[in-house]
Amino acid sequence: MSELADDGIPVAVSLRVLKLSRQPYYRWRHQQVTNAELIEAYRANALLDAHRDDPECGYRLLVDEAAEAGEKMCERTAWKICRDNQWRSVFGKKRGKNGKRPGPPVHDDLVKRDFSADDINELWLTDITEHRTDEGKLYLCAIKDVFSGRIVGYSISDRMKARLAVNALDNAISRRRDAAGCIVHSDRGSQFRSRKFVHALNRHHLIGSMGQAGAAGDNAAMESFFSLLQKNVLDRKRWRTREELRIAIVTWIERTYHRRRRQARLGRLTPIEYEAIINPAVSLAA
Repeated sequence: MSELADDGIPVAVSLRVLKLSRQPYYRWRHQQVTNAELIEAYRANALLDAHRDDPECGYRLLVDEAAEAGEKMCERTAWKICRDNQWRSVFGKKRGKNGKRPGPPVHDDLVKRDFSADDINELWLTDITEHRTDEGKLYLCAIKDVFSGRIVGYSISDRMKARLAVNALDNAISRRRDAAGCIVHSDRGSQFRSRKFVHALNRHHLIGSMGQAGAAGDNAAMESFFSLLQKNVLDRKRWRTREELRIAIVTWIERTYHRRRRQARLGRLTPIEYEAIINPAVSLAA
């Protein structure tokens, strides 16, 4: 518009031809970037910094990180900014090959994203993560007690079969023998829909629960643990052998996460300390 005016064409004529109003144009000339656009830019920068620092976080966790950086916003605003910029958690569920969707759930969703529990062995979360080594991939299936955040069972293997999930469940039961009636919540992975895993649940008198397909938030509390594992162990170095990575994972879970990592929601206590105060008998048995 300014270039046309320099060529002798009046601004009013240009606006009339382009069917633009004069007031918005001069308002834009006076302030080309609005306050709303400036606020959104600052928020986007805060979300991007948090996303780059921890790619595993979804928009709900990014909101908290942005707030700590001084940019407070509601979850809906963060979701819109992340969607427009295609910032997604690396744990986001991807569509299967050839358009295939995950199989039907074998259990109802009994959790409904309410990741809270009033006692131990009331709600367990489980999921599987993987990481590359020079020898190939290594898979970890972990089971987390929501009450204390403690990893009550896990299994590590070079193959992601149903047996991986079953072994993790058996390991949890060996540590928490009085767990009958506990809800075990997972995603719709084939390992958790398998007959072997369902039979293991029934054998131990546990109650199965499953989230919706493609909804990472339905198991967000478990993914937050995997996010910590990713930053503190998996992405720290290049792993030459599966055994080397296996030892690192077990060491971090048992020595660091359980006994050194304090959690705000537990009153700045570690999972071991919290369980020792709430239920000393269970803590000693585990």
